[in-house]
Amino acid sequence: MRLPFSRRLGILCAAFCCAPAAQAGLFDDNEARQQIRDIQSSFETRLETQSKAQLELATQIMGLREEISRLRGEIETLTYENTQAKKRLQDLYLDLDNRLSRLESAPGGVKMTAESIPETPPEESRAYERALEQFKTGKYAAAAQALATFVRTYPDGDMTPSAQFWLGNALYAQKQYREAIDAQLTVTTRWPDSARAPDAMLTIANCQRDAGNQAASRRTLTNLIEKYPTSQAAAQARQRVK
Repeated sequence: MRLPFSRRLGILCAAFCCAPAAQAGLFDDNEARQQIRDIQSSFETRLETQSKAQLELATQIMGLREEISRLRGEIETLTYENTQAKKRLQDLYLDLDNRLSRLESAPGGVKMTAESIPETPPEESRAYERALEQFKTGKYAAAAQALATFVRTYPDGDMTPSAQFWLGNALYAQKQYREAIDAQLTVTTRWPDSARAPDAMLTIANCQRDAGNQAASRRTLTNLIEKYPTSQAAAQARQRVK
């Protein structure tokens, strides 16, 4: 049945009115999808950047942990070496002290009395004892300073060879090997007949050994044995060059 013209005209107008709305809806849907894709891409980019940053941070942390572990190992090694050096110095002091005690109590002409040795002026003796007390208590930097002052103040004093010897040992305790060797060479060259001279050579050998120069240390020990064969220091040197 053919519709009246007015009815057909109404339907045609309604179709034209609905078409723009449908196109607008289609356009809005595509734009929303594009926005979602843009957001997703931006999120993935940020996530990738954060992942790289976290990986770099983890690598840096691992490197720092390894460095801390290495430094702790070095500190433990240095602490052990310092403890051993202090022990060797204390053993040396006790050994020398015992030897002096045996000499003082020995019979006959070996006994050291006021008549057999020059009397040390009280002021010089007190200054020496004060400096040596710093060494006995392990205050090696203070001991080195006090002993150096003593040597400058009393260059020809009765106790100066001993002060110079202990100055060398105070420097050795601080691992100042070159300075310690120079101090002990002063003993062996200026007072070669002193009872401290062979012990000074033994300390020189110790400095050379601890500084890593084993060949020089062995040569010094050999020279010590040849120059002071009957000394206690030579006896120790023989044990080390076997």
